[in-house]
Amino acid sequence: MSEYVIRALDASTWDAFARLAEKHNGMGFGGCWCTFFHSRVGRPEGEKGRPWKERLVREGNAHAALVFDGDAAVAWAQYGSPEELPNIHHSRGYEVSRTQELPDYRITCIFVDRDYRRKGVAGVALRGAVDLIAKAGGGVVEGYPQDLPQAKRISSKFLYNTTRSLYEQSGFSYDRPKGKNHCVMRTTV
Repeated sequence: MSEYVIRALDASTWDAFARLAEKHNGMGFGGCWCTFFHSRVGRPEGEKGRPWKERLVREGNAHAALVFDGDAAVAWAQYGSPEELPNIHHSRGYEVSRTQELPDYRITCIFVDRDYRRKGVAGVALRGAVDLIAKAGGGVVEGYPQDLPQAKRISSKFLYNTTRSLYEQSGFSYDRPKGKNHCVMRTTV
């Protein structure tokens, strides 16, 4: 297995991130460029997808751990504060069942290049995000992975935030269910 390197998503890594996104039609799900979870406040009228994500990155309002294999970005884990990433799936159920303060950080999306799937790279991305969060001061971190029965499998292209077991392997603890087949996982770094 290659030696992977984690680098933060910023202006210096934007081109590598963009190549990964373009290879996968804007990361699937309608070419959102992983902007779904971001706040819409301040977004210029009609700007979305790539231009919106690039603006957020260049202004320092989008964070992710990029996994590099050589010069190529092959995966990423998006993270940020709840203010930066307020839009999560199943948000009504999340709020109704919430008994703790909001986390300091959320990990909302983990994406792996199709050529690197099922090789442990998602775990590298998740742990990379946690490491970058720790370097930024740390705090409570939440993620929202699939929580599937052992017998049920789902295509990796639909796992926008991996699986509960990967989060457990990375030091997260189960908090509660969230929507159908998802859960809230938490850790403190």
